[in-house]
Amino acid sequence: MATACFWYAGLFAAQKSDYPYINRFSLLDTLKRTRNAKDTIKQLTPKLDSVVQVADSLKNDTLQKPKGELEDIVKYKAQDSIVFNKVRSEIILYNETQVQYTDIDITAGIELIKFDVGEVYAGRLKDSLGEYTQHPVFKQGNDVIEPDSIRFNYKTQRAIIRNAYTKQDENNIKGEIIKKENDSTYFMKNAILTTAEDLDDPDYYIKIRKAKFVPKKKVVAGLSNMYIVDIPTPIAIPFAYYPMVSGRTSGLIFPTFGEVNNRGYFIQNGGYYFVISDYMDLALTGDYFTNGSYGFRAQSAYSKRYKFSGNFNLNYENQIYSIRGLPDYNRTTLYNIQWTHSKDSKSNPNSSFSASVNLGSSRYYQNSYNQINSANVLNNTLSSSISYSKTFPAYPSVNLSVTASHSQNTNTQNIEMTLPALRTSVERIYPFVKQGQTKKGLLKSLNFQYSMQADNRFSTTDSLFFSKKMFQEARNGVRHSIPVSTTAKLFKYVTFGVNSSLNETWQFKTIRKRDFNDNTGRIPIDTVSGFDRFLTYNIGASLGTTVYGTFRFNKDAKVQAIRHVMRPSVSYGYTPAFDRYYEEYISDAYGNKSQYTRFEGGIYGTPGLSKSQSVSFSLSNTLEAKVRQKDSTQTEPKKVMLLNSLNFSSSYNVITKQFSPVSVTGGTTFFDGKLPLNFGMTLNPYAIDENGRQMEKFNINNGGSLFRLTNANISTSYSFSNRNKDKSNREDNTASGGRSDDLFGSSRPLNDMQSTHKNTEEKEDEEEKVTHYKASIPWDINLAYSLTYSNIAREKRISNNSVMFSGNVELSPKWQVGVSSGYDFVNKGITYTQLRFERDLNSFRMSFQFTPFGYRSSWYFFIGIKSSMLSDLKWEKNREPDRVLR
Repeated sequence: MATACFWYAGLFAAQKSDYPYINRFSLLDTLKRTRNAKDTIKQLTPKLDSVVQVADSLKNDTLQKPKGELEDIVKYKAQDSIVFNKVRSEIILYNETQVQYTDIDITAGIELIKFDVGEVYAGRLKDSLGEYTQHPVFKQGNDVIEPDSIRFNYKTQRAIIRNAYTKQDENNIKGEIIKKENDSTYFMKNAILTTAEDLDDPDYYIKIRKAKFVPKKKVVAGLSNMYIVDIPTPIAIPFAYYPMVSGRTSGLIFPTFGEVNNRGYFIQNGGYYFVISDYMDLALTGDYFTNGSYGFRAQSAYSKRYKFSGNFNLNYENQIYSIRGLPDYNRTTLYNIQWTHSKDSKSNPNSSFSASVNLGSSRYYQNSYNQINSANVLNNTLSSSISYSKTFPAYPSVNLSVTASHSQNTNTQNIEMTLPALRTSVERIYPFVKQGQTKKGLLKSLNFQYSMQADNRFSTTDSLFFSKKMFQEARNGVRHSIPVSTTAKLFKYVTFGVNSSLNETWQFKTIRKRDFNDNTGRIPIDTVSGFDRFLTYNIGASLGTTVYGTFRFNKDAKVQAIRHVMRPSVSYGYTPAFDRYYEEYISDAYGNKSQYTRFEGGIYGTPGLSKSQSVSFSLSNTLEAKVRQKDSTQTEPKKVMLLNSLNFSSSYNVITKQFSPVSVTGGTTFFDGKLPLNFGMTLNPYAIDENGRQMEKFNINNGGSLFRLTNANISTSYSFSNRNKDKSNREDNTASGGRSDDLFGSSRPLNDMQSTHKNTEEKEDEEEKVTHYKASIPWDINLAYSLTYSNIAREKRISNNSVMFSGNVELSPKWQVGVSSGYDFVNKGITYTQLRFERDLNSFRMSFQFTPFGYRSSWYFFIGIKSSMLSDLKWEKNREPDRVLR
């Protein structure tokens, strides 16, 4: 009790405002103020100091403190006044008050300290308008509670709190009456739990009658039901458990319930989420339908800073249509594997590993139960690549890479796979140049290098993928190449080059053709397993130069100059005949003989039976202009690209004495690069007969023009918007196998529809926006046009002529509508069309997608809470597109 008395006496010193007071073990203020008070103080001071010195000399106090003893100094302050009432044993602090004790900090408008029982009461102040201000704030460690009033006992650490709220991660909790039992346990009565930011008027909340609250751990509640804009709903449960752990935690994933005509009732996308480590997680979800259909998915994301990052998705579905025994009964299995991986180059600059995999059933995107849009359906190509490379930097450096790749056409269901592909190359070696010397002249520029490629390729279909037949029909081989080249300058401006290449091909399967069999009417072909090889080589030469031309205009003209750059080149190539690798066999019943090579069917081609000799021509052009700028302060003219490229190429076969068709390609841009335009055409100098066969006669000699246009194409796209360029609203659908834009609509699986597409930065920017747009409404429009013309056999047919467009408009900061559509001028019909609607309802998100017509007509509606913790509080409904079984 002595120590307690000292603490009480220390409180007497609180007489002056605007000063932070700290209680001290002193009896000075208990003395009456008399004439001899000063001397008395002098006499008492040494004694008090000695007591303090003795106390400080003790390192460890072995005596246990009495129960209810204060553990630390109580500090308090106020802005206006501190009033001490000795009779009532209380201290009143007024305006911007603060009381601190151990790790407890209480700030309020007014506070009352009853030091006889060790309690403090904190409340609000009422201003001149009658409104309450300076709400109490109770802090203990990292926990923060903001009530209307609080009554706290320093000795027992218990408190009674009224109308308090606290924030736990993204959850806001507010209780009418809260009893603080200890540092980690609170009991609440008539509490609400919500993720809404406005606690005074939340758009929704879960009302809890009684609950036990453990900060940053859990809320165990009794009867709970959901209120929307203060209207009770029938969504209620007798008891509930709300986890309050910040960060990632393992837990159940609540499923979606519903009913579909052709599959019955279902439970979809339910499962469990695992936090494997700080760098990796795993979500396992599944579906079940009452007609027997089921599916499961595994999704994992992993990342380690400065090392690697990636994600993995595995989807499998066993689909049943109709009822067993009925004529329309059908059962199919679908699967899809997606994997992306990237390695940080900083971890090891001499090696790299990357993966981009999208592999699965060809009909997965068309028939999957978890695909509610057609954006991926319209993409008819799936591709994958997994590669690892290693560089050995010592001179000469060697690069080694191993790749596995796959390409799949979802329409034809053909699959091409290379597993694996090995590449090795050695850097160029200049044998006649010492280190540091320039490489000029034919001799010093002479260089060679070595490269090797080995492939194991499969060509199969969906039904035979990874079957025994697929592996039996694999084709493989190894190819070694040693290219040798040198260059030199002729007449200062012409570059002369000589090149040669030595290639050796290894095969592990060859064929043997026997003579025609009269009994079977066929030519027997035997496959011979074993190592075999063939060697080929070629030589060539090239001439090339660059010609610059500038056309200058008047200095006062808007266009001051036009610059034309031409790069003509001529090359010659010769490959001898390798007829030693060919043999003869009787090819028909008449005894006619034909030649064949045992290396037919190899992945790197066959040695040539006859020699080849050709001359190739090419001409590339670029055209740019210098334009006087509108700003008079700018002295330098602006460069404008008129033609990014205009290329012509053809060749002449010296053996057959024929020209190949002239290929023309080009491209340019308009409106500061916003409108790219690419075009191409093929011009054939030879005429065709009435049956469409090419003749050995020039078209001009057959009464036609110099060239005959056989095909042409043109494509362009344009995107314009009034949005901030750095904050585009366009979705990237490549993660799920779609396009990088939304011309085919947005693409998202069902189990990902509840996630919002806006990132955190956009969300923060939206908070700064006003309720309505004052000057302009954000919008964006994307256009794409393509045209293909064919006239190979005088058909003069336009095979493709279509335009696609997509647009998005934000009617307000929280309303957005979008549309994707197009028109096919050849088939005279509207292409795939999707209408989109999205509404941000503060705590909720609502979206609607509608495909009004076509064989993929469907719609999907979703509304749910954006918070990840309460994301299972949602409602979704959809009409799936009709399934087309093929």
